[in-house]
Amino acid sequence: MQKVKLLYVEDEPFLGKIVRESLESRHFEVHMVDDGAQVLSALERFQPDICVLDVMLPNRDGFSLAEEIRRKKPALPIVFVTAKTQTEDVLRGFATGGNDYLRKPFSMEELIVRLHNLLALTQNKTADQDPNQAVSIGKYEFLPLKYELRIGESTRKLSAREADLLKILVKNRNFTVARKDILLQVWGDDHFFNSRNLDVYITKIRDYLRDDPAIEIITIKGVGYHFVVG
Repeated sequence: MQKVKLLYVEDEPFLGKIVRESLESRHFEVHMVDDGAQVLSALERFQPDICVLDVMLPNRDGFSLAEEIRRKKPALPIVFVTAKTQTEDVLRGFATGGNDYLRKPFSMEELIVRLHNLLALTQNKTADQDPNQAVSIGKYEFLPLKYELRIGESTRKLSAREADLLKILVKNRNFTVARKDILLQVWGDDHFFNSRNLDVYITKIRDYLRDDPAIEIITIKGVGYHFVVG
């Protein structure tokens, strides 16, 4: 079985050793970096399948690194692991390109489940796709692999979660998609905290699409969302 190549960025030596050895025992090939300034060069050399990224690092923080990683590798899954617990930190993590966010201390089992979930969501999705291929949504063009939403000369960069949510809505255009299905596909579970996050993201997507009145995201109470494109 081919090993998954994982770039692990962590500046705590004891934690880093435990996590690295645990991942290697689960068939991951791990390249560990302990300095924010070394991450981008390691990214180019190692060419990982997935990245686990601490936020608080020497010389460069994880949020700014995620933004640059996302520009260089739009489809690379990124999991933040951090001691930061404020909601605004979580939201910033997703806004800068993170696909998932795990608070310290965490269990290895939870980390591994989240890694496999992300890999299952992303593997083979991009193999035969052109990153410049656009999906028409009314007056808009959506470029899923570039995390971009365009209208006219204007381009909006989307976070990974925003892009994943919009992909689901577009795939189910003019049909109702269950709230639970969205939560399981985008967040990996339907816990209360993630459910509240979904409400925030739906509001954002509605705002992003407001310049085309023929587009509507209708909330079906107790069921989910109906994405209408006139």
